[in-house]
Amino acid sequence: MGSIRNSKRYVGFVAGWWWLLLLYLHGYSVNGIGVNWGTQASHPLPASTVVRMLKDNGFDKVKLFDADSRILNALSNSGIQVMVGIPNDMLFSLANSVQAAEDWVAQNVSSHVSSNSVDIRYVAVGNEPFLSTYNGSFLNTTLPALQNIQAALIKAGLSTRVKVTIPLNADVYQSQSDRPSDGDFRSDIHDLMVQIVQFLSDNGAPFTVNIYPFISLYDDPNFPINYAFFDSNSSATTTINDGGRVYTNVFEANYDTLVWALQKNGYGNLSIIVGEIGWPTDGDKNANLNYAQRFNQGFMSFINSGEGTPMRSGALDAYLFSLIDEDAKSIQPGNFERHWGLFYFDGTPKYQLNLGTDNSNGLVAAKDVHYLAQKWCIMSPSANLDDPQVAPSVSYACANADCTSLGYGTSCSNLDARGNISYAFNSYYQINNQLDSACQFPNLSIVTTSNPSVGDCQFRIMIQTTSASVGRRIVVSITTHTALVVLVFLILLTMM
Repeated sequence: MGSIRNSKRYVGFVAGWWWLLLLYLHGYSVNGIGVNWGTQASHPLPASTVVRMLKDNGFDKVKLFDADSRILNALSNSGIQVMVGIPNDMLFSLANSVQAAEDWVAQNVSSHVSSNSVDIRYVAVGNEPFLSTYNGSFLNTTLPALQNIQAALIKAGLSTRVKVTIPLNADVYQSQSDRPSDGDFRSDIHDLMVQIVQFLSDNGAPFTVNIYPFISLYDDPNFPINYAFFDSNSSATTTINDGGRVYTNVFEANYDTLVWALQKNGYGNLSIIVGEIGWPTDGDKNANLNYAQRFNQGFMSFINSGEGTPMRSGALDAYLFSLIDEDAKSIQPGNFERHWGLFYFDGTPKYQLNLGTDNSNGLVAAKDVHYLAQKWCIMSPSANLDDPQVAPSVSYACANADCTSLGYGTSCSNLDARGNISYAFNSYYQINNQLDSACQFPNLSIVTTSNPSVGDCQFRIMIQTTSASVGRRIVVSITTHTALVVLVFLILLTMM
């Protein structure tokens, strides 16, 4: 722990133990399963509905990516432990102004803890700020922002109850071989990582890491697929023997690579939180319901066993990614980005999953969800596929809606050309709240009351929500637009 000024040492000691007693009496836990709640959706479920979902499914911890007051208000008196987030675009101001950090803590932590009874346990300062795609944009601001938020929590008298952390991608450490014991922090940020780890250790705060076996498979077509899962122990074709420690899945090997990196730099006992882990269900050939159910159930069995990893035994602290699909997320990393949820956008479970909590009968759907009318926008039977308006119409629809379920290996990959076009039109129509003007593609589209869904490919009806603006248009970045152009190209290939 960090040093305490002599004049305050005794007071700090007593206060610290008093807080520990309170946390113990209130069922404070440092291990178990939580879930990420992302909100980049065109039609988000009401916050109160989501909180009820969390409770119905036995989640007692939730990780947020910002500090939305509506969500925090809904979590009031819920008994759910909360990790609030600070977006990366705020790091610069927080790093350069102690006052800005104090104002942020006062508004987003203190007020909700004291008067709103929200059980905030962590502040996540940034989100994967050292990804190579950011080109070092946050290298100079992340640690100062972390330090200023910590100072603000101390000033607010909350530093014993609320801990700071930085959710980091697993690429901040690496191994020069397949063995976890060769692990260390990435050479280009090694010194910075050691400074961060030291600061976390001094303040009794955890190291948070996001680990995605799916990405290993996505990035490397030669990656042994069974090594991504937890249920291949008895028939594993890929194993790693690291000094007698045997690894049959990539998660444990990745996790222990971090443990070794911490140990080599003098912080082998630092607590670790797995901030994100999961498997998407669409948008890629390996993103499907079967694999997602297999991975997440395997991970839950691993977590509930309490055995831990070869390098660190005992229960793990983890947050599944994620609770609900987000149809407005950037697809720059891949079309699968919008499909990580355990639930569809409307709170309907995707598959059976036993979390080992109170949901032994499977995931519990959101309650009291209201939908728009049972109607869809499709390609008119009288329209011709060779109409010159088809390509620009599909491109426009996909750029302003969600066509990530189309393409090779996805849930709608078996649609014919007309089906692809209809899916694009309907996605745009639903996201725009079934406005008549949203199904007026020139001489190409009509509204139907017959469900055009085919097998696993669902033409979904949008939910009613007061949060969605009529005719809301998803903003598409240049890089995302490029990905969408490729997607539309794939769609149009089926027409040739």
